[in-house]
Amino acid sequence: MKITEKDLVTGITKDLGLESTNEAYVVTDRVFDYRTDVISQSTKQAHQQLLNGYVETLNIISAELDTANREEANSNDSVFRSLKIDETYNLNAAFLHGMFFDNIAEDSRITADTLSFLRLERDFGSFDNWQRDFIATALSSRSGWAVTVYNTFIKRYINVVVDLHSSNVPFSSYPVIVLDMWEHAYYKDYLNDKKKYVFAMMKQLNWKVIDERFQRAEDVGEAFK
Repeated sequence: MKITEKDLVTGITKDLGLESTNEAYVVTDRVFDYRTDVISQSTKQAHQQLLNGYVETLNIISAELDTANREEANSNDSVFRSLKIDETYNLNAAFLHGMFFDNIAEDSRITADTLSFLRLERDFGSFDNWQRDFIATALSSRSGWAVTVYNTFIKRYINVVVDLHSSNVPFSSYPVIVLDMWEHAYYKDYLNDKKKYVFAMMKQLNWKVIDERFQRAEDVGEAFK
């Protein structure tokens, strides 16, 4: 099935719980209620405030980019360059947080006939292999993210170590499973025991939401054939 660029954008913004306008762009945040008992309410509230801050900053950057002087852009000391770097950082921060909140739930069940299970089995050799690789990816992140993505270059699903919000992100990747590995995501509840946090969250993945992302990732793959 062939899909248009508009279809892709619509799918992404719906997936993240953020909306964009037809202007340069403006994103609006949403209050997330990720139902899990392995994260405290105070951590959830603090996390929501972080998301709100990233969205607010992103909108400010977007507005400033509208009027930034492009004639003075350079690689040494440039307002335009600084804005573009900050744009990527805050864009990824806002949308990754939205995806993380949406793919967490207490009712975590996956069956062998779902697309997500079948694709992870295909590309990692087994579902257990994906889990081991994803956990290793999460523990390897330096204040950042563990993300399972579909990469259109190699046409398969891989796990990606993202440091901060914008380091080591491979081009042409569509995220389907997102785990926050910043200290603010776990320190209040788990202190520095990252492994305990990761193992707890692996049992809280919302496979219904994730499977819908895999469906869209398949459409993305078709579009790039």
